Amino acid sequence: MKILLAEYAMGTGMDGTFLIEGRSMLKTLVNSFARLGHEVTYLTSGPLLPKGNAISSNKKYFRNIIDEEAKKADAGLIIGPDEILSELTAIIEDNTLNLGSTPEAVALCADKVKCTETLLRHKIPAPRILEDPEDVECIVKPRFGSASQNTYLTTNTEIPPGSIATEFINGEHLSVSLIAGERTLPLCANKQMIEFMDLNDPAGIRVEYKGNTVCFSPPYKEELFRTAVTASRVLGCRGYTGVDIVYNGTPYVVDVNPRPTTSIYGICKVIDIEIADLLLKNRSGRLPDSVGTAAECSFTKEDFK
Repeated sequence: MKILLAEYAMGTGMDGTFLIEGRSMLKTLVNSFARLGHEVTYLTSGPLLPKGNAISSNKKYFRNIIDEEAKKADAGLIIGPDEILSELTAIIEDNTLNLGSTPEAVALCADKVKCTETLLRHKIPAPRILEDPEDVECIVKPRFGSASQNTYLTTNTEIPPGSIATEFINGEHLSVSLIAGERTLPLCANKQMIEFMDLNDPAGIRVEYKGNTVCFSPPYKEELFRTAVTASRVLGCRGYTGVDIVYNGTPYVVDVNPRPTTSIYGICKVIDIEIADLLLKNRSGRLPDSVGTAAECSFTKEDFK
C-alpha cells in the first residue's frame, strides 16, 4: 500500500521541542510501515528520515501538499496541533483512507471545554472547569493546546484569554495508549514524568511533561483501561489515541489525544506487533484481542535527540 504520513513540525519547519518530538513520532511510524513492506511518503521541511520517501514541504504549502499527496495514497495519517488537526484530518478523510480519528472527533477532543462536558455528561470522572477559581488551587491551561503548553498550577484568579481553569487533582500522572475503533484495544498504561517547576512566574507553577514509562502495570491497570476505553468511545475516537489520567483512587480523565502521542516511541520498542499493522487492521475490523509486551520502557525528551 501507498501510505502518506504528515507531522506538522517536520512538515512546516518548526524547531525546538516540537520538532524533536514530532520527528520521533514520525520516524517511529514510517519505520513501522516500511518494515511491513509498504511504500511510505512523508512531508518534511528539510530533516530526512532513514526510511520512506521525503516530499519537500513548508508552512505555506503544507495543506496543499497533503491534499495533492493524499490523492495518490491508499491510506494516510496526520499528526498536528490540536487547534488545526481537525482541518488537516479532513483533507485526508476527503481523499484517502484515514487511519486516525474523524475530523469531528478530533475537533471535540481539541476543545477542552466541550471534551470535559462530554465526559462528565457520560459520568466519566474529569476535573471540573471552574468559572470563578478565586483562592482555589487550580490548573490553568489553553482551551486548545497540547504537550502541557502554557500549563500552570496556580491560585491566581486572572485567567488569560483563550485559557481555562480546572480543579487540581493531586495524584499519579498516567496515560493509556489504545487503538480505538469498532472495538477498542488497549495497548498499555504509562506513567508520565510530570514536573512542577516554581520559576517565580506570576502565572504560577509551571507544569511540564518530561517523558514516560510505557507498559506500566499498577494494580488498578484494568480500571485505567476501562475508563480510557469508555472515554474514547463517547468521544468517537478512532485509531491511535492517548488518554491522560490523574489517579487518586479514582481515574480522572484530564485530556484525550485522538492521534499518536510521544508514548508511541517507547511502546513500539516493546509490543510484539507492528503499530502500522494495528492501524491498518483497525480500519478493516480485524484487531487482535490483545498485544504482548516485553517489558517497561522509560524515556525522556532527551532520548529523542
